[in-house]
Amino acid sequence: MSSTEPPETRTAAAPLPSRARAVRVADGEELRSVALPGLTLTVRARPGNRPGLPPALYVHGLAGSSQNWSALMPLLADHVDGEAVDLPGFGDSPPPDDSNYSVTGHARAVIRLLDSGGRGPVHLIGNSLGGAIATRVAAVRPDLVRTLTLVSPALPELRAQRNAWPTALLALPGVSSLFSRLTRDWTPEQRVRGVMTLCYGDPGRVTDEGFQHAVEEMERRLELPYFWDAMARSSRGIVDAYTLGGQHGLWRQAERVLAPTLLVYGGRDQLVSFRMARKAAAAFRGSRLLTLPDAGHVAMMEYPETVAQAIRELIEDSGAGAGSGGADENSGDNSGDSGGS
Repeated sequence: MSSTEPPETRTAAAPLPSRARAVRVADGEELRSVALPGLTLTVRARPGNRPGLPPALYVHGLAGSSQNWSALMPLLADHVDGEAVDLPGFGDSPPPDDSNYSVTGHARAVIRLLDSGGRGPVHLIGNSLGGAIATRVAAVRPDLVRTLTLVSPALPELRAQRNAWPTALLALPGVSSLFSRLTRDWTPEQRVRGVMTLCYGDPGRVTDEGFQHAVEEMERRLELPYFWDAMARSSRGIVDAYTLGGQHGLWRQAERVLAPTLLVYGGRDQLVSFRMARKAAAAFRGSRLLTLPDAGHVAMMEYPETVAQAIRELIEDSGAGAGSGGADENSGDNSGDSGGS
């Protein structure tokens, strides 16, 4: 899965084809486009506060984008030089030429990005689908990962949350086009409210400005001709990964991860069961567990300060980055659940 081809990069100011609306860039962020053979990825950079900081890469979940990390990245800029990738077909990244949206396909894209840019090893941080992708990357390419942080990772569950069933249904042939037709009269505001109700422990924490930004992004994505195809194929990729056994199974790969690992789970997560936290903590050797009773599926967007502090402690305690200080008594290996349960 290694790739050594040099990337071609374009700054955000360069014209990008097939972009109906501009992608939002927060203060302090930079966008660039990385072109690899058969693959083009948009990368959102948040440079560190000083030279020489170790690199970090953030990987979003299904239907997300690099913007999902805009609240967390500035809080870690004193410890890492951060970049967040738009996975193929999501955010501002076009579909891959081979239409491979499997977990392995996405993991290969991340690996190729890291290999081509020479940024590894990185502090790798993933949410949901991005957590499954990050787990696979850390297992097959340990040389690329300094530490691993997983926020509600999409690891296989025997009894999936009921609210996660639509993801499996979306993977069935024809369902995405049917759903697209059935919901064609839904406004972007209605779609965003539905997503926030599903993903946030308390949607009321979203500011009016944040809601408006999400609506604008939803409007932009709905104009993309490949939006539903990317959703359906990536959903199918999650389902396939859940059924894959043997050494390629995600739980088996979790046991192979060598990097110091932080697991973050929300008590109000409607997509990844909170009961999976203990199983994950047992699977990832020497891991630490942060539980947030009031958080939903996107704790890094709901409680960015708390998540950032836990990541800083992981980096400091592992000796894998700059900075001083240490973990408190609630962030020890496995036995220290911060935030209660």
